[in-house]
Amino acid sequence: MDKTSFRAMVVSETEDHQFIRNITEKKIDELPEGELLIRVHYSSLNYKDALSATGNRGVTRRYPHTPGIDAAGVVEVSKHDSFRPGDQVIVTGFDLGMNTPGGFGQYIRVPANWAVACPKGLNLKESMMYGTAGFTAALSVYKIVEMGVTPEQGEILVTGATGGVGSLATGILSKAGYSVVSATGKLEQTAFLKELGAQTVVHRDEINDASNNPLLKTRWAGVVDTVGGNFLSAALRATQYGGVVTCCGLVASPDLNLTVYPFILRGINLLGIDSVRCSITLRKTLWSQLNEKWKVDGLERLNSECSLDALNPEIDRILQGKQVGHVVVNLE
Repeated sequence: MDKTSFRAMVVSETEDHQFIRNITEKKIDELPEGELLIRVHYSSLNYKDALSATGNRGVTRRYPHTPGIDAAGVVEVSKHDSFRPGDQVIVTGFDLGMNTPGGFGQYIRVPANWAVACPKGLNLKESMMYGTAGFTAALSVYKIVEMGVTPEQGEILVTGATGGVGSLATGILSKAGYSVVSATGKLEQTAFLKELGAQTVVHRDEINDASNNPLLKTRWAGVVDTVGGNFLSAALRATQYGGVVTCCGLVASPDLNLTVYPFILRGINLLGIDSVRCSITLRKTLWSQLNEKWKVDGLERLNSECSLDALNPEIDRILQGKQVGHVVVNLE
């Protein structure tokens, strides 16, 4: 490999419309135009990456393609005054890894307004220990705080708590002083979740009320829902008056079946969480929070690390719902 090429995962479509993943060499000249050429040192694995890696047209329209919606690395070429060669930067969201070649390659080229300077005190690997999962979790907690929900008002439910967003949300909420109830289908991970700061760990079936009752007995002051479907419906129906429910996932289902009663009788606030087009100003604020008062203790507990060559089985694992915590991809 010379200095004009780099290693990357490339997902290709075969003649019989199957999708295959290979680690191969790409040319830097093949990257799209952009103001920053970044040497990627670390990425992380998200459910959206796994969808892109299996040919999901709702995520990625054209193949061959390099997934990876997260990247942390060093600027090698800059055509923008905001950054200089040698700057350490984080790129998450926007179109990275969706239709723009992403962080599962050792180089990316992107617009300067997609990048955020890596905060001092947070190294590149640590930033990808958060990645989009941690950023999404932080955005969810930020919305709950901004809407005025205080720890004194009661418990905060986190669904899908052993996943990347759910586990990091559990840790961040605990650091912010909230009493966290973590719901999971993996009760064998109870000790893991309590180490992160969960006060209570329950099986997901316990909070997944399947009745048609338009309202349930109130329990939650707030909810970070990462799975959607009936879990979100049940959480909304059991949220206290004026409570806040954030929604960022659909692994259970994209459908939401409920009446308007939680909203017009209890004043519930349902807030959608989108980390893709979030403003740079808010991104800077949240990365600063993750580096300071919301910095999760023992990030290593939440993360495992794999090389680019070992990424394939991790993609299969997340698609099968077997991932615990978060996977950092080392591209050094």
